[in-house]
Amino acid sequence: MSFPVTDFDERYRAISARDTRFDGQFVTAVSSTRIYCRPSCPARTPKPQNVTFYPTSAAAHEAGYRACKRCLPEAAPGSPAWDVRGDTAARAMRLIADGVIEREGVPGLAARLGYSSRHLTRLMSSELGAGPLALARAHRAHTARMLLVGTDMSVSDVAFSAGFASIRQHNDTIREVFGLTPSELRARRRGATDDVAVAPGAIDLVLPYRGPLDASGIFAWMSARALPGVEVATSSSFSRYLRMAGGPAWFQVSEHADGRLHLRTRVAQLGDLAPLVSTVRRIFDLDADPRAIDDALSAHPELVPLVARTPGIRVPGTADPHEMLIRAMVGQQITVVAARTALSALAEALGERPFGSASTSPVSGETDGLADERSDPEPDPLLFPTMQAIADHGADVLRGPAARIRAITGAAAALADGSLRLTIGDDGVEQRAALLAMPGIGPWTADYVRMRVLGDPDILLPGDVALRAGAVASGLPGEPKPLVAWAERTAPWRSYLSAHLWRAAPVRPARTPRIVIPKETS
Repeated sequence: MSFPVTDFDERYRAISARDTRFDGQFVTAVSSTRIYCRPSCPARTPKPQNVTFYPTSAAAHEAGYRACKRCLPEAAPGSPAWDVRGDTAARAMRLIADGVIEREGVPGLAARLGYSSRHLTRLMSSELGAGPLALARAHRAHTARMLLVGTDMSVSDVAFSAGFASIRQHNDTIREVFGLTPSELRARRRGATDDVAVAPGAIDLVLPYRGPLDASGIFAWMSARALPGVEVATSSSFSRYLRMAGGPAWFQVSEHADGRLHLRTRVAQLGDLAPLVSTVRRIFDLDADPRAIDDALSAHPELVPLVARTPGIRVPGTADPHEMLIRAMVGQQITVVAARTALSALAEALGERPFGSASTSPVSGETDGLADERSDPEPDPLLFPTMQAIADHGADVLRGPAARIRAITGAAAALADGSLRLTIGDDGVEQRAALLAMPGIGPWTADYVRMRVLGDPDILLPGDVALRAGAVASGLPGEPKPLVAWAERTAPWRSYLSAHLWRAAPVRPARTPRIVIPKETS
């Protein structure tokens, strides 16, 4: 298993083998050149005495190193550590990627984590080798590099999309980190988007990830749950509308024939682009280390067939934590089809038009980019309802037991007024306790939300009927207590075990209407 890597000798063996599995998990700084590289850099392996390993590129920046022009370590997928770890540093890294420092500054980040700015800076410097500002700066540099080499956006648009306060600050940072001007960095791209037709006003990016990737499985998952108007899913693509800090946005992720994942997106404000990319990466679980997970699960004979059948399985994240809670509560104790029907009605009744009309984009005034993919007329674009709308009017739309409807609208009201906080930066234990304190939320919902919102890799849902059916079909215990006991051996990857068991669940035949033949009368 390739994670975690803590020993110098193990890291040095990884860079000697140019092992791509470790890209994004640490960087290698070389004192003789003052350059840092990703582990798989094709350059000659440096001498051990000249090597220092850093957990983040920001730590290498702070120590006076610049990025390698050959391997471009900023282009590697993100570290899986921020999901595996649930500590303050990991929560901070998730929030930094979400743009919290750009919106709220270090004091806002510290307040979300329950620390003073000074204490948080000291903690992160100790844990990760750099403070919050340096880590946010490194994230901006990574985003800027991605946009410079992956799009034709102007340098000024790249600067503000990446979160820089000025073009000068952007240019200085790019030169300092990469040893190149923005124009020189752009000139080094390899035509990654030359074969992609991009609609006016849209942005097209290639999303890096560690293989293998069960992309078809994620698209199938999304397709089964897609809400008309809000989401569109096919066997090789997924798109949806969502709210960002600066306004509505739209994105589409599609798998191309060469196996690359392409992200097309439109945002109302350029500053929303970097957080949107981070959101999409969480939705598709692109920072996971699938080889480490597959190797760990395959160590158990019962799971070998499951892993062989679906290598690189992923646990989908969510576009919006608040939306995820409502979807989970509506889906309690009913089928996926029934939940989709109820949520579709809720979205149709209470959802908002994203751009003021059915077909206008906030960026270019052109169509939303989906028209060329639709074979049949699709519902008008929709944003999932706000929590305030669900709190005020959900009872008029939702059907079912009155207590369940009160629980859903009560949770929406608590999210709307801030009495219930639910974010990607929450402490897992505290989040679960807060959810369980709400009426109508039990262990299944609280743990399912933790799996999808926090990306917690170690969640098992023993009360889930489909999961237990998959366990029985795979030769594992089907009752909750024995299943929990057996699954302990797969920690810290029980969320991925859950994904495999869901996939293994026998397909329930569709119900056929009962035909009643009336008796003949004489």
